[in-house]
Amino acid sequence: MKTLIRKLALTLGAALSLALAALLSPAVAATGGIAWDKFPEKRITDMAALQNGAKLFVNYCLNCHQAAFMRFNRLRDIGLTEQQIKDNLVFTGVKVGDTMHVALDAKDAKDWFGALPPDLTLIARSRSGGQGSGADYIYTYLRTYYRDETKLTGWNNLAFPGVSMPHVLWELQGQQRAIFADEKDPHDPARTVHVFKGFEQITPGTLSAEEYNLAVADLVAFLQWMSEPNQGNRVRLGVWVMLFLAVFTVIAWRLNAAFWKDVK
Repeated sequence: MKTLIRKLALTLGAALSLALAALLSPAVAATGGIAWDKFPEKRITDMAALQNGAKLFVNYCLNCHQAAFMRFNRLRDIGLTEQQIKDNLVFTGVKVGDTMHVALDAKDAKDWFGALPPDLTLIARSRSGGQGSGADYIYTYLRTYYRDETKLTGWNNLAFPGVSMPHVLWELQGQQRAIFADEKDPHDPARTVHVFKGFEQITPGTLSAEEYNLAVADLVAFLQWMSEPNQGNRVRLGVWVMLFLAVFTVIAWRLNAAFWKDVK
């Protein structure tokens, strides 16, 4: 009986380990062993940054990726008028009240890319992990593309090694090469590890490095806003609720003292 219980415990433990590995493996694969850079959170409250991020999203992301849970007219919440949305962000003849779908056929996408590009409505929330928020991951991901001729697309990524998506923002950033060096593993001197040392610029982009980082921050800010458009209202309402509770607590405390002052 004890042997059977031990076998069941070992089997259950192995199953739990495999399940945990399956849950963690996407995050490990996504990080590629590098630390995520911190996304500048202040961009999420900057209307100009959000508007620029919306422009970048529509021009560079919405060709393949859709945001099926977001409507174009919701962009009024970041300070755009319906006419501005129609003139500058709607290119395919859809109505301003329509959702952000793409014309890319699912079958064609699988033939061309090997998989259907994911919907980006909630991408900033779904990619969070032990190293930071989903915004941190995307901010790192879009800034660590480098040329790799061994890949079919000619591109690779430090945050997501072996990524099948090409670098759609390369004209803005330019082309860079990753520099690696072989070093001894500090945990096992007999092993040699491939260590990333930095980037070397091959050709310049239309933006400087600082301008490109700001542009990516704007795009990530928009993705984060899109994942929860009511976040700002929720935070503001939460502040008022906490203030009300603080004032009410003082009133309740003084009332309690008044009611029980003559009771011994």
